[in-house]
Amino acid sequence: MKTFLISRTDAIGDVVLTLPVAGWLKQTFPECRVVLLGRTYTQAVADACPWVDAFLNFDELLTLSVAEQVQQLRQVQADLVVHVFPNKTIARLARLANIPVRIGTRNRWFHWLTCTKLVALSRRNSVLHEAQLNLHLLTPLGYLPDLPLSRVGEWVRLQPQVVLPEPIQKSLRERRPGQLNVILHPRSRGSAREWGLPHFGELARLLHAAGHRVWVTGTAAEGAELADWLQEHQSYLAADLTGQLSLPQLIAFIAAADGLVAGSTGPLHLAAALGRHALGLYPPIRPMHPSRWAPLGPHAGYMVFNRPDCSDCRSQPAACTCIKALLPMQALERVADWQPLPIADKVL
Repeated sequence: MKTFLISRTDAIGDVVLTLPVAGWLKQTFPECRVVLLGRTYTQAVADACPWVDAFLNFDELLTLSVAEQVQQLRQVQADLVVHVFPNKTIARLARLANIPVRIGTRNRWFHWLTCTKLVALSRRNSVLHEAQLNLHLLTPLGYLPDLPLSRVGEWVRLQPQVVLPEPIQKSLRERRPGQLNVILHPRSRGSAREWGLPHFGELARLLHAAGHRVWVTGTAAEGAELADWLQEHQSYLAADLTGQLSLPQLIAFIAAADGLVAGSTGPLHLAAALGRHALGLYPPIRPMHPSRWAPLGPHAGYMVFNRPDCSDCRSQPAACTCIKALLPMQALERVADWQPLPIADKVL
């Protein structure tokens, strides 16, 4: 048995699109053990992934002395570490822990001092999807680029790990035949271009008028920010769940709904990985465009304004006209093509 350590210490969506690395390792080395090194708020993603056997908390690691950090890494007994997200601290610790094989990109100077295998990989101007770029780091292990995105998407898979609270279960069961439970996640915490509350409000109205049930999710801080908007549109909503769900519960709730509409955010990628309908709203600007960051899943899709680029919006992201050119009626038409999905067994 080999133990592989995957280092990805950034956001939820980034971690979801790193899951194919774990999936390829499990397929290529069926008896291997895969450990994900990540931030506290992404542990629920690791726990829900069938390819990940254990989670190493980077935030907890930072509270220790260097000697204790090195000891923690040694206890993992990793044969190899893949630095998917370059992190100078982790690269140095992996070398001090004497992990035999340490893989990183050539374009980070500290990898030249800390890694045993360097991979030529430039994300900035690549035409590949983020998940394909992540897999490139496995070329020293025999990965042969480039697998088609449809094949890579098969390794983006999550399974809910908790049962939803009974009141939410009861409400979800009230869905009538043909009716959809649609989640709107209006905010992105700066990870994506904002579609705007007026558009999300109009989409909520249209969905309600079409007979569907609309749920709003977000953090507690986002809920406070959306308070006036939520009150204005409360007649169109089945419930406001902002600030009410932990990440494991949010994963379970998404797995119980039919689909989600959002910008390029963590919840969008969670929905796609859970096999739900996922409609992403994207600008054409590089590198935010869907060719790089589209959700991957059997029912995932996206909308993007048909314009070669929206470079004019770089100086004023909040005023981006390209993403606001995507109309709520167009989103409704896409949702109208969705079919109700069976609810995952774990969540109810």
